[in-house]
Amino acid sequence: MNKNMMNNILKNLSLVLLMLVSVTVYASGDDHDEESAKPEKGPHNGRLLIDEKFVVELAIFERGVPPEYRVWASVDGKPIAPKDWQLNIELTRLGGKVDKFRFVAQDDFLRSQSEVTEPHSFDVSVTATYKNQQHHWTFPSYEGRVQLSTALATQSGLTTAIADAGKLQQHLKLYGQVLPDPDQVRKINARFPGIIRSVKVRVGTQVSAGGILAIVEANESLRSYNITSPITGIIVARNANEGEITNEQALFVIADYRQLSVNLPVFSQDAARVKAGQKLRIKSDKQESISQVTSLTPAADGSPTLTARATIDNANNVWTIGNWVDASITIAEIPVALMIDNRALQNFRDWQVVFIQVGDNYEIRPLELGQTDGQFTEVLDGLNVGDRYVVENSYLLKADLEKSGASHDH
Repeated sequence: MNKNMMNNILKNLSLVLLMLVSVTVYASGDDHDEESAKPEKGPHNGRLLIDEKFVVELAIFERGVPPEYRVWASVDGKPIAPKDWQLNIELTRLGGKVDKFRFVAQDDFLRSQSEVTEPHSFDVSVTATYKNQQHHWTFPSYEGRVQLSTALATQSGLTTAIADAGKLQQHLKLYGQVLPDPDQVRKINARFPGIIRSVKVRVGTQVSAGGILAIVEANESLRSYNITSPITGIIVARNANEGEITNEQALFVIADYRQLSVNLPVFSQDAARVKAGQKLRIKSDKQESISQVTSLTPAADGSPTLTARATIDNANNVWTIGNWVDASITIAEIPVALMIDNRALQNFRDWQVVFIQVGDNYEIRPLELGQTDGQFTEVLDGLNVGDRYVVENSYLLKADLEKSGASHDH
């Protein structure tokens, strides 16, 4: 292990330790004020809300049914029939969304008419009415929530993105080779037959457009003229020496390697899906370039394949002639109403989640996911357009929740 790798590992460990001792974690569904006792539980394992002799037991029930509220009431220890009292609950979630619940009588309790969706993390407002008298309680009930300062989030490398509509891309993988671009190669002949009096370049010489390559004395006029380069490039072949007679062969071959070509064989079963103009991403071991299919031509040997060609920018001279590459061609784009970056996804409990950010608070959002293109994934439920979510290093937030022993007890 080299020194740089060791330094990076130590740096990451330091960031994790710093987060573990610096963040505030709200893990379970109870009141998380460390200085207060946990709320008192009733006989149905629900939270007791007490106003003198009037007592409400509030529980989220989810055994065999989607999570729902079930609520019991009593006065001076005596149960109240569910038809004799009324209840309203409002849940304010991180980001300001408010869920309101209405209740119906069932057996000896009131049951919410709608599901208490995950995560069960909210500020709760409860209003009970009995004999024309109202009883009101408010309390926080958070789970899967982490509080982190802006400075520490930046230091920890957290990055965010805004959830929005977009297009998923379907790709076809092809393999090919980097070659000189035929449009950037020139063969230079003498305009008039004659004797080569002087040669100014050799193989490997970099020349500019208009630069003198050789001087030839014409046979008929006995006047000398210059042979010049039509493009900027490199001399890759030379068939000219002083004193030789110019013939019909090319005296020089010049190639401009600032733009290269990639030839990609396409098998017959994929030929109908590849078209000129499609975007593609070309990769070698160390380099990557974005381009598009410029042309499709039948194989010269008569085989049932096509050759897709693309050009790549090599102005920085990072690509090498002859390199084998793989290419990913975008053959279709699928519009979706909402998608997220796959780097944001974390496994938490039985869910796939992302962390949304509101100010210094970060909270899990369990997701229902649809199709993916390997880089982005469609979101069917659990997130809203405009939500800000953590993309990079969200595993640090997950680690904090797991360290806290995040429970799911209501």
